[in-house]
Amino acid sequence: MSEKPWLKPAVEYGPLAVFVAVYFAQGLMPATVALMIATVIGLALSWAVERKLPLMPMVTAAIVVVFGGLTLWLNDEAFIKMKPTIIYALFAGLILGGLAFGKSVLKKVLGHAVSMDEAGWRKLSWRVGLFFIAMAGANEVVRHVLSTDHWVLWKMPGSLIITLAFMLSQGPLILRHQAEK
Repeated sequence: MSEKPWLKPAVEYGPLAVFVAVYFAQGLMPATVALMIATVIGLALSWAVERKLPLMPMVTAAIVVVFGGLTLWLNDEAFIKMKPTIIYALFAGLILGGLAFGKSVLKKVLGHAVSMDEAGWRKLSWRVGLFFIAMAGANEVVRHVLSTDHWVLWKMPGSLIITLAFMLSQGPLILRHQAEK
């Protein structure tokens, strides 16, 4: 675990906050540029502080650069709006694919902070995997049905609040399946 508790939220949520702020000040294309730059700065900050690059922010950065680049190059907002769908689907695929092979990706990611028996990890993995599928679907509905302003608000704070509420709702499952470390 990082000795700098501020680093993970800064790397993971800082670029999103920059995106939203620039979007409402200047529009989607400048916000996309700002997101790409802030994401790269976040990874550089992570490297400078801890001398390592966390896997999921690296994967997210690659998707941001590719889809942000396509958005700018083709002048088409659809690409940046697809980014959350792809990330959610990737997370779901990793978690549920791991289960198909008898592995708990969540345990590898969260096992240092949460101690549960195998049945608990399996149940939590199913729930989280299905949650990410639902979030991917929700992003697709929002990006196709609502305005870009509404999509940005869905992204932040909407999807963050929903994710936090979902994770908090898993507390009883985690408590029921607590294991000794």
